[in-house]
Amino acid sequence: MTGPASLKARVVEVVRETEDAHSIVLEPAEGDADRFTYRPGQFLTVRVPAGDGWAARCYSLCSSPVLGERLKVTVKRVADGVGSNWICDNVTEGDVLEVLRPAGTFTPRSLDDDFLLFAGGSGITPVMSILKSCLAGGTGTVTLVYANRDERSVIFAEELRALSAEHGERLTVVHWLESVQGLPSEDAVRALCRPYTGREAFICGPQKFMDMAVAALDGAGMPSRQVHVERFFSLAGDPFGPFEDDAADETDGAADPGDAATVDVEMDGETTTLTWPRNQHLLDVMLRAGMDAPSSCREGSCAACACVLVEGEAVMDANTVLDKQDLADGLVLACQAKPISDRLKVSYDG
Repeated sequence: MTGPASLKARVVEVVRETEDAHSIVLEPAEGDADRFTYRPGQFLTVRVPAGDGWAARCYSLCSSPVLGERLKVTVKRVADGVGSNWICDNVTEGDVLEVLRPAGTFTPRSLDDDFLLFAGGSGITPVMSILKSCLAGGTGTVTLVYANRDERSVIFAEELRALSAEHGERLTVVHWLESVQGLPSEDAVRALCRPYTGREAFICGPQKFMDMAVAALDGAGMPSRQVHVERFFSLAGDPFGPFEDDAADETDGAADPGDAATVDVEMDGETTTLTWPRNQHLLDVMLRAGMDAPSSCREGSCAACACVLVEGEAVMDANTVLDKQDLADGLVLACQAKPISDRLKVSYDG
């Protein structure tokens, strides 16, 4: 079975944001623009060389779909990072990258809410997309707490200053510099965010930073349903290559392939009705039917394939990325979902 349809995007500009962070501005291949539709906070999966083969890495979009900006991802070097070092060392204007459709669940339900945003280092990337989109297309206020080693490490420093000047009382940016204030502590951040516990919080950055911010918000009394955390995992396989059709050789006697449910899949404004065998994952069923279903890791770790279960009940074999609120909102991972109900409906259309 073939994998998800990959897309081509030409590099039209490379911006050196800091000494170790580059922004890559992309332009879809002719005729593919509609397949790059995305929501604030989502990411692109990029194919990168790895040894004698290929690997895939997920990079958040820092551009805003509300503003109609060109697609832009920002990549910060990571020690021994396969993707980040290759991109920063080799990608130049005119190159063509192979990518998958934008995906991810780290995105606001409404741009009209008030927001409390936390970013650590390169975690500013999806947060910047959310921030700009809310200011341009929403009505609420935004407070950003942005932690970095020092002033030279601040990605988008000039852009943030310009946005603060343009949006006045709607945007507050709080810089936390380790060189000045030390590492952010849970107690200090808890005190900082107490006035904002009625807002929607979005957090992205190093794992310790995100854990600290979540604990601080919990201690300040913010309900967990208002807290959204972006988590990335290194992808073990190459989602750009062909997938083996495991269902064709299914021998699990506990599940009869002839025992199937029916699912209506809403995608790109169209509804497709599929037969969904109970021992097969939804993503495999969609790909076998020729659907351009978004996916990346196929491991339950990236949320690229996440969709909303509108009707019926399904179970997931694995999930390391959807949180309790995502599950309460009906999100499921198509690469891990198997049907329980006889009739189901899922939607990729928001």
